[in-house]
Amino acid sequence: MALALVPVTRDQAMEYVATVHRHHGRPVGYRYAVGVADDGRLCGVAMAGRPVARALDDGHTIEVTRVATDGTANACSMLYGACWRAARAIGYRRAVTYTQADESGSSLRAAGWLKIAELGPRKSWHGIPSPHDGIPRIRWQIEVSS
Repeated sequence: MALALVPVTRDQAMEYVATVHRHHGRPVGYRYAVGVADDGRLCGVAMAGRPVARALDDGHTIEVTRVATDGTANACSMLYGACWRAARAIGYRRAVTYTQADESGSSLRAAGWLKIAELGPRKSWHGIPSPHDGIPRIRWQIEVSS
């Protein structure tokens, strides 16, 4: 196994997420995407965009809106790390992402992210029922040290 980061287009990332992600479809917002390949075979993508929560959208924060892999070992943590390095390189000071409360977060911890908040169940913010309504979530964060 030789994992390597690879460039992916927005359309490639969207298609991969639509095909592979366990419980979410394509994200609405987009700033950049990154892929990871195992011996040349795309095995995961991550997408980043503006924070969905308005209170976090301060111009210095990016949100990793989707990470989808085929289960290849270490691909998720490699993608989270790459998203943060890319964000720092273009001037972001903080990155956030969310997991469902029943997910371990081991890939995030391996990439240096910290659990910041446990968020209770909620209804969809746009008023349209979602299959994800009522699911508690965890907010994770990584930021530039002062």
